[in-house]
Amino acid sequence: MPDRVVDFYDRHPISEAQVLAAVARRRGGVDGALTADELFDFDQDHYGGLDAVDALARCAGVTARSRVLDVCAGLGGPARFLASRRGCRVVGLELHPGRAAGGARLTRLVGLAGRVAAIRGDATALPFAAGAFDACLSQEALLHVEPKLAVLAECHRVLVPGGRLAFTDWVARPGLGDREREQLWAWMAATTLQTLDGYRALLGRAGFGAVEAEDLSDAWRPILRARLAMFRAMRADTVARLGEARFGEYDRLYAFFVDLVEAGKLGGGRFTATR
Repeated sequence: MPDRVVDFYDRHPISEAQVLAAVARRRGGVDGALTADELFDFDQDHYGGLDAVDALARCAGVTARSRVLDVCAGLGGPARFLASRRGCRVVGLELHPGRAAGGARLTRLVGLAGRVAAIRGDATALPFAAGAFDACLSQEALLHVEPKLAVLAECHRVLVPGGRLAFTDWVARPGLGDREREQLWAWMAATTLQTLDGYRALLGRAGFGAVEAEDLSDAWRPILRARLAMFRAMRADTVARLGEARFGEYDRLYAFFVDLVEAGKLGGGRFTATR
């Protein structure tokens, strides 16, 4: 895992500690049993919230009988949602050691360890047998991975014939310049950004068929504005945990990010394909 990616998530405002602190404020403490539902307002480190997770699950045909792999699962929020709502079994694969361990602790805390497994591993070399899963999902994670074809090929390998891959990611749009790409790498560890057509081609090269790509840019613009407002509302917590300088850095990052989306230089895509 590149050092910049590690550093980005070491200091990310959404963390295990932040999730538990937010739940504690809402319920007046975290003594006693917690439910997965109590985490959902705080543990979804992706765009679109629970509706976005549900949309991916529909695209991938996830049912209660499905064996699901969440690639680059972070703190495991989507995995817990799928297990609690759809009754399926989910493996959340995460390379960052702190987020993998934090996701496992949150899952145990809400009593879902029997349905959700958190495994530390590399998405470019999945530690699973061929045909181990019925569906693979991922949300806004592959921007951090340079060898995207390797990840997609590994997802193809671990899916059963007829299994579905569904993921979302940030995509470059016309007008995104080299200097802006450099800033995205420096500020948020966006090692490479594909286009919609680029992902279609990579999915085909990985062996997938029935490839579909949907431009989510218009839907994500208001979400980005809301996320910027959310981070600014978390100022006191972020400053207390990470310091004034880190808060200021994040504020500048998100303002820059929102400006790129508003200008049509950066967008989002949802991709589905069949093994």
